[in-house]
Amino acid sequence: MTDTRIPAARTRAARAAAAAVRRPARERGTRLLAAVFLAPTVVGIVVFTVVPIIGSVVLSLFRWNVIDAPGFAGAANYREVFSDATVLVSFRNTLVFMIFAVAAQLLTALALALTLNGRMPGWLRSVFRSAFFFPLVLSAASVSVVMKYLFNQDFGVVNWLIGVFGVAPVPWLTSEHGAMATVILVYVWQQFGFSFLLFVGGLNNIPKEIHEAAALDGATGLRKHLAVTLPLLSPTLLVASVVGIINALQVFEQPYVLTDGGPGDSTRTVVMVIYEKAFEQLRFGEASAAGVLLFVLIMAVTAVQFRLSRRFVHYQ
Repeated sequence: MTDTRIPAARTRAARAAAAAVRRPARERGTRLLAAVFLAPTVVGIVVFTVVPIIGSVVLSLFRWNVIDAPGFAGAANYREVFSDATVLVSFRNTLVFMIFAVAAQLLTALALALTLNGRMPGWLRSVFRSAFFFPLVLSAASVSVVMKYLFNQDFGVVNWLIGVFGVAPVPWLTSEHGAMATVILVYVWQQFGFSFLLFVGGLNNIPKEIHEAAALDGATGLRKHLAVTLPLLSPTLLVASVVGIINALQVFEQPYVLTDGGPGDSTRTVVMVIYEKAFEQLRFGEASAAGVLLFVLIMAVTAVQFRLSRRFVHYQ
């Protein structure tokens, strides 16, 4: 009898060899398709992020006013930045703003997310989510213009409302501490929606069985949130805090429109100083030096956050 297994084995071997030949071709096609889809993003990052950063570092070593040819200055721009009282005050203001704004933003967003995560009709929860996120899609400049009228000491709606209860007009935008508090309030009102959505997503990812087990152990209310919810939500808190701090250190529109950095320099931020030195004083070298220092500050703060996350962030 003729053994039919040999031709069948040869056929399978031939098919396997042909598949092995075609596999590298498919892999090359997949890699090429992935490269095509990633190319716009990579090009955008290189053109709009990497190149400007390198350009700022290089420009910080030169004196340039757009009109005359650039002249090499070395570290002179950095020395002038460190000796400029306005720049130093702007760094202090930015750090103070970052601390209070990010703390208020995270606490507000977390409190609202925990409230909406409780028992509530689905349609009402959707309404609140949309309402809390809506300020984030608005232009910061347009919001600041409206808020500037609302907080005006003489004819603002806010002072009119508190005046109904017999409270004297408050100099929201014309006193040193009041101006910073108002800028922080406006910034938090517009920005907390992003952190709120992050917390809502993080809370929805926590298994209900864990809360049920904690309730059986006697953990309820604040104790349950401190012992169960916050540790499980710590990765989301890390992301929200990193993004919040980076955005707060780059704040510009709110203080620029609301107070123009005043009264005095009490609300002047680093980005405002960079803008003024570059586009009002045409001192692009010093502006670039201040920008590089701000970049270093952001990287340092972010590095500290990730370092601390090894101890305080818990992954399921």
